[in-house]
Amino acid sequence: MNNPFPENVFSSCTLCPRDCRVDRRKETGFCKVRDKLKVASAFPHFGEEPVLTGVGGSGTIFLSGCNLGCVFCQNFDISHYAEGEEIDVKDLVNIMLYLQGRGCHNINFVTPTHQIPLIAEGIIKAKEKGLTVPIVYNCGGYEKVETLKKIEGLIDIYMPDIKTFNREFAKKYLLAPDYPEVVKEAVKEMFRQVGNLKTDTRKIATKGLIIRHLVMPGFTEDSKEILKWIAENLGRDAYVNVMEQYFPAFRAKEFPEIARRVTPEEFQEVYRFAEKLGLRLATEEV
Repeated sequence: MNNPFPENVFSSCTLCPRDCRVDRRKETGFCKVRDKLKVASAFPHFGEEPVLTGVGGSGTIFLSGCNLGCVFCQNFDISHYAEGEEIDVKDLVNIMLYLQGRGCHNINFVTPTHQIPLIAEGIIKAKEKGLTVPIVYNCGGYEKVETLKKIEGLIDIYMPDIKTFNREFAKKYLLAPDYPEVVKEAVKEMFRQVGNLKTDTRKIATKGLIIRHLVMPGFTEDSKEILKWIAENLGRDAYVNVMEQYFPAFRAKEFPEIARRVTPEEFQEVYRFAEKLGLRLATEEV
């Protein structure tokens, strides 16, 4: 299989919905990364969903930079300040094979969107050298459908966040006012490609869609709208992780309305709503 992206893909970058159209061979766009792979860390991760970590861990590769501007980002040093080391595709192949050799159940690319042409090349070459574990695309949900279509067949497990359907929230806290419309179409495309989550006899994910939603303080109705949309558009077998670990990281304390943790009552209100909808929740048996 050949790399589905043209060689000049970075000359006028339109990989994500921002359509910066900058020449990333010479400068950076919103994502703060040029035309080289930039990796912050790579290791067997045991803090992901149990269907990913199992006993061997998820082979997680944190990419530097991001196409979102979340003011509450917990990984702001990597995402906003793009800390990390530039590597070439050969290095990435070696990292993937090393993580597989360590017993990791998958290769988990975190915020891959803006580096996906080089990642795709690495996946293809790693498979030629014996990579067999599933590939996870772990993203913020701000994806261009045209880009996702190019990587169909390379990605086994899509794991997007659905952060909000509230345009004011998206504009103020994500710096992406079109996020609600974009994420809906992106998630539907991911679902078309891989379907509902499938697991093996060890209850380890092999293929499918995992949706994450972080409950935000004061935005329980937004959360309910998201969960209802999932049930109506993807079905009640959609695998959803409703998360409560929000804390006011990075610049969140500049915004009093989100400068606190989610209360137990807020989280339970959202979680019970998800249960009532009959969604397949991440804490349940798979």
